Amino acid sequence: MTTLHLDQLRQYSDVLRLRSGRPLTVRFLEPQDAGALQSYFRSLTTSSRFNRFLGAVSELPQTVLEHFIHIGEGERFSVVVTTTVDGIETIIGEARYAFDAAAGTFEFGLSIADHWQGQGIGSALLANLQCRAAAFGATHLFGDTLRSNGAMIALARKAGFALVRHPEDWKLVRFEKQIPAADEIPCASWRLAAQQAAHQAAM
Repeated sequence: MTTLHLDQLRQYSDVLRLRSGRPLTVRFLEPQDAGALQSYFRSLTTSSRFNRFLGAVSELPQTVLEHFIHIGEGERFSVVVTTTVDGIETIIGEARYAFDAAAGTFEFGLSIADHWQGQGIGSALLANLQCRAAAFGATHLFGDTLRSNGAMIALARKAGFALVRHPEDWKLVRFEKQIPAADEIPCASWRLAAQQAAHQAAM
């Protein structure tokens, strides 16, 4: 898999723009983000937390929070979507993903703050995740959600995902998408990762 420079995580950040032109940053979580991330999850509505974690939680257990902020452990990664609110960087969305090099798959889950939904943030984050998956060399992108989570299902369909039966749990539905081979990775920061992977493969 691609080797990340964990002491230089900010170089893998991406700046996205909403339809309104408002800039958003997608970046890796860092240890100092633990408190802000916990506050973000506490601010979600009960139903949003239920949909994100497929069960009832009021906040992230400490062990889960530690997993979120330690990038690369078990080939799992966490990013946050941030924007500036009253001069302060504010988390308004997040995603956690895992790359399986042997299978070429990229599994993910995400959430968007309730009062920021409906502005295209979910679509922008999904496109960025696909870019990150392509940079890893993944060929298949997928996630799972509750059958009752209409918003996530609609977002996945809009982004070109196919809905399929979940292999293990009837209460869930899986959305999946093949990632076409690309000569150029569309997110500038992850060209670094893709170029590094190509260099390693050639050695």
